[in-house]
Amino acid sequence: MTDSLRTALPSLNSPPGDRLEIVTSWNADVPYQSWRPQILVPPTFRPAEPPRVFVVANQKGGAGKTTTTVELAAAWAAAGYRVRVIDGDHQEAALSAWLLPQYPETGERHSLRSVFFEDCTLTEATYPTLFAGVDMVPSGTDLQRVEYERPIGAEQALAAALAQEAEEAGGRSPYDVTLIDGAPSLGLVTVAALTAADEALVPIKVGGLDMKGMASLHRTIRSVQRKTNPKLRVGAVLLTAWDKSGFARQLAAKVSEDYPEAAVIPIRRSIRAAEAPLAEQPIRLYAPEAAPAGDYDQAAAVILPAKEAAA
Repeated sequence: MTDSLRTALPSLNSPPGDRLEIVTSWNADVPYQSWRPQILVPPTFRPAEPPRVFVVANQKGGAGKTTTTVELAAAWAAAGYRVRVIDGDHQEAALSAWLLPQYPETGERHSLRSVFFEDCTLTEATYPTLFAGVDMVPSGTDLQRVEYERPIGAEQALAAALAQEAEEAGGRSPYDVTLIDGAPSLGLVTVAALTAADEALVPIKVGGLDMKGMASLHRTIRSVQRKTNPKLRVGAVLLTAWDKSGFARQLAAKVSEDYPEAAVIPIRRSIRAAEAPLAEQPIRLYAPEAAPAGDYDQAAAVILPAKEAAA
């Protein structure tokens, strides 16, 4: 499928008043009435450079992992990067249903499961989507076989597949960005994704249960850093379904303490954004005026600046 047949992802030109302020620290003394959502970019934060592998991780369902994956991929593709997304969730394969990989008319169809069982290479399991600049590795319920059959070397399978692909491409990944959408669990596939990634991006829905669940994810990330991937770092925490509340403020302060090197980015709530998966389009295409479209656009620019900005 050629790029001329794929939908181009537009740049966003939100009015300045709709953009979030970027700060290096939060002022805890600001009265509630004057408090506004802000992006925290601490002095310890380091922007990413391509090629980069990100895993979007949170073991709790409904945190916004798939939306975060789609919107960051769309933002980076709109900025001129070549992006691949990998569907690492066997439960509903929401990413594959949203972005709709375009399979060839003939030949075997591969998936992420095929990569784990060495039935094909990562490149062979990668297909174009309907959107220019975004390719994907799809998944289905058969990915669950990885969890109970546990193929040899499964924890390192994705890292090895990425390394092989880069070697065959002359020493550098053919993609500027690879985004892995993790499952809502801390199983073998998620550990493999964390092992393969340079950075973890953690979406957290603003709610008490998600805050409690952070402890398990925190332990898993630290364990992966010790045992299989010492280079892994948490690049950003995205506070999804954000509404102005005292709890949202408390949650933001807590994650900034847990991950002092990470950017903390609010993603405002929007009904229009929730409709985008049904329309099978990224929010920036379906509802570019919705607050989350601009928020994810800013998040992408903070985590991995546009080519001109990075130059």
